[in-house]
Amino acid sequence: MLVQDREDGISKSPKGPKPIRERSSIPLSRTPNRFNGAKNLDFSTWVSENLYKILTILLLISTIAIFFYLRSAAGDTTTLLCLQSTQTHSIRPEFPKINWNNIPAILDKSTPYANFRSEKWVVVSVSDYPSDSLRKLGRIKGWQVLAVGNSKTPKDWNLKGTIFLSLEMQAKLGFRVVDYLPYDSYVRKTVGYLFAIQHGAKKILDVDDRGDVINDDIGKHFDVELIGEDARQEVILQYSHDNPNRTVVNPYIHFGQRSVWPRGLPLENVGEIGHEEFYTEIFGGKQLIQQGISNGLPDVDSVFYFTRKAGFEAFDIRFDEHAPKVALPQGMMVPVNSFNTLFHSSAFWGLMLPVSVSTMASDVLRGYWTQRMLWEIGGYVVVYPPTIHRYDRIEGYPFSEEKDLHVNVGRLTKFLVAWRSSKHRLFEKILELSYAMAEEGFWTVQDVKFTAAWLQDLLAVGYMQPRLMALELDRPRASIGHGDRKEFVPQKLPSVHLGVEEIGTVNYEIANLIKWRKNFGNVVLIIFCSGPVERTALEWRLLYGRIFKTVIILSDQKNGDLAVEKGNLDYMYRYAPKILDRYTSAEGFLFLQDNTILNYWNLLQADKSKLWIGNKISKSWHAVPVANKSDWFVKQAAVVKKVVATMPVHLQVNYKETMRSDETLTICSSEIFYIPRRFVSDFVDLVNLVGNLDVHHKVAMPMFFTAMDSPQNFDSVLNSMIYKKKSPGNLTTFYSAEAPAIHPWKVSSEQEFIKLIRVMAAGDPLLMELV
Repeated sequence: MLVQDREDGISKSPKGPKPIRERSSIPLSRTPNRFNGAKNLDFSTWVSENLYKILTILLLISTIAIFFYLRSAAGDTTTLLCLQSTQTHSIRPEFPKINWNNIPAILDKSTPYANFRSEKWVVVSVSDYPSDSLRKLGRIKGWQVLAVGNSKTPKDWNLKGTIFLSLEMQAKLGFRVVDYLPYDSYVRKTVGYLFAIQHGAKKILDVDDRGDVINDDIGKHFDVELIGEDARQEVILQYSHDNPNRTVVNPYIHFGQRSVWPRGLPLENVGEIGHEEFYTEIFGGKQLIQQGISNGLPDVDSVFYFTRKAGFEAFDIRFDEHAPKVALPQGMMVPVNSFNTLFHSSAFWGLMLPVSVSTMASDVLRGYWTQRMLWEIGGYVVVYPPTIHRYDRIEGYPFSEEKDLHVNVGRLTKFLVAWRSSKHRLFEKILELSYAMAEEGFWTVQDVKFTAAWLQDLLAVGYMQPRLMALELDRPRASIGHGDRKEFVPQKLPSVHLGVEEIGTVNYEIANLIKWRKNFGNVVLIIFCSGPVERTALEWRLLYGRIFKTVIILSDQKNGDLAVEKGNLDYMYRYAPKILDRYTSAEGFLFLQDNTILNYWNLLQADKSKLWIGNKISKSWHAVPVANKSDWFVKQAAVVKKVVATMPVHLQVNYKETMRSDETLTICSSEIFYIPRRFVSDFVDLVNLVGNLDVHHKVAMPMFFTAMDSPQNFDSVLNSMIYKKKSPGNLTTFYSAEAPAIHPWKVSSEQEFIKLIRVMAAGDPLLMELV
């Protein structure tokens, strides 16, 4: 964007000497003379002559008096800040005001296509000369290709039969959205969508220029017609709504690739690789957004692209073309992209690509945002078998461009499912949701303004907003009877990626993973990383996120891009209450340091209603006589005694029955421990009792545990863990898949993580797909 010089438009006086005033024509005898005699010293005369000075001084004194009064009245600067806040604008975005009934029409008066009309459009962004794939698209009968240029597009771009909108042509169309679009981005497709709608579009296929439509037949793969004689009148499989807490699914599993995940899937859901226990069915006709699967290079994120590629070999992943299409019920979502998706006219409002987020996140955020609004009009998203083949150009996927996804998308889906609006028209609801998303930080105020411009442009080109339907999310969901359950078992297709070829069936492995997930799927795992999180945070999430409800990572250094929260290992218990409060429905909380490896397959027999800690491991849990010890032990023992004295009766009794002497201090390394839901309130109370007292984590945890329950009631699952003070030389021989946990084990790089995965595969063979 060109920036005007700051001095443009500022009038400047010519420099030079000031003009000399003309001599006064007043007679000299009337000119005042300070030597003409003494002035009258009458008080009233003095006041009248100095009135403005007096008023200025009084005003200054009053201001100073008010300042000190406000400070003394509040005891601090609170009152002053309140006063100042009335003079500044709120940081909340301003809600756009739109007169929906007075939006003038926008007609095409600047292009040669003013009178052209077509119902079926293919919209693509172009940054280079026409690709072979785009040439093939242009030859598909019945579909008009529209190419939208940007600042990278060659000036002489041309393809016979294709409408090309250059930057210059886009600027002349009169659309409001143009003011918000970056010059060098594919999100300029937003102009193309409006142009297509302006010229009669009823269906828009959103694609990119490196995908070949399989068999060159769009109608063979998608449901292009939803009503009329040409419509396919058939029922569609739908994911079950049996689990109300399930907000997002990986559709690639349904089409035979359980180890691949789409861009925009929350990383905590990557490990959910089991197929559906059962589906339900719905009637077709409202599949307003149809997401196609891509063979070759599917829509994957940078984490998959960088961690699953064997050298410089291009991806060529295939999906099951015979698997039935599958719909998403209300309350459940799926990533939707901008390079293989068919939109029907009732969902055209959902084509807007956000401008204030990264380009790799724009279409995914659009997809989730659109799905939420789609429920308001009774529509739904359906995922279809492979429709195109995209070729892998072996280009780097910038992780930094996807941080909006990896950090926010899990929170976004939960926010969207819970969001409600009382507005009575669709566009008003859309604008309200856009505003709410800015308030929550999913995008900025720029996209609130952009949404307002987009909706007005839609109306200006003649688009009629759909009617609202009754939203049933708040009503009790209908129970799924036995006769309503439809089974479909996906194929297990070979995947020649990761340098590994999957052959045959691994049903027993999948069954184990499902069993582990069912057992720990409502347990929150909290890991403290002492190593470099930039190299390990995502790996820990990929490893344990397959099993647990969610994985929270704490570290000495906060990293917002990787969703790593700041913590201090010496006082880690202090951060627990906030985390526990976040997940009120969780069954329990498992704490783990990154120097301890968890063999989750050996924890199935543990009682999740009991406390777990290594109280039977002498090298981890031991009592230290305070006498003749350093000052640190003496001070810690004194603080413990002080905390115990303030404990409620039930906690104090438990503690004193176990710790019968004040002469010893119990210490536990606490690399791993588990707190079930029923003890959470006691744990939080104990943390609050400690407050700011200097109690080390190794001292606090045994004190907390013995106060919450008698050690004889602790579950014994950790008693058999392998525990040594120092790491042995050969970690491979040190490891055992039969133990519940291994300590110590250092992981500070991707190479060390790969070594760990290979040995852990002895207990979970599916882990080999991560390396």
